[in-house]
Amino acid sequence: MASPRVLVQIILTGSRILGKALYEAGRQTVKNVKHRPHGVAGNEVAGMAHATSDSLTDQLTRQHRMTLEEAQLILNVRRSDHLEQIHKNYEHLFKANSPPGPSEKPTTSRNASIFVHSHYVQSKVVRARERLEAELALAESSIANVNSSTTSNHP
Repeated sequence: MASPRVLVQIILTGSRILGKALYEAGRQTVKNVKHRPHGVAGNEVAGMAHATSDSLTDQLTRQHRMTLEEAQLILNVRRSDHLEQIHKNYEHLFKANSPPGPSEKPTTSRNASIFVHSHYVQSKVVRARERLEAELALAESSIANVNSSTTSNHP
């Protein structure tokens, strides 16, 4: 059997090792919290860091806090799709993520899937629709400006 002195030394050595490990882990945690990767600002949204020019598209990106590509991915549309397709996809995704109405009774079957709604996804869908509508309005206004300038140039 080991003497009490050896047991105390083992316990003290183990405590020192554990203490040093916890101290180093704490230092690393503080270092990680203070670290900010290069080019990342406070509330940066993906793609917002590059929207720094005064172009209308960058202004829309900053205003809606969403890039055009992100909005197209959320609503599953392409650049060439019309407003009707955007609204169709928007309605489907909005209803799919809506909470069930008060008249709908939950099923009690064991095999029935649990209906989960997501306010976060709903808000992303709404913001994506707003961003795409703003982009379409911008395109229409630029076409109208081009048409009015060409008709005013020709007497």
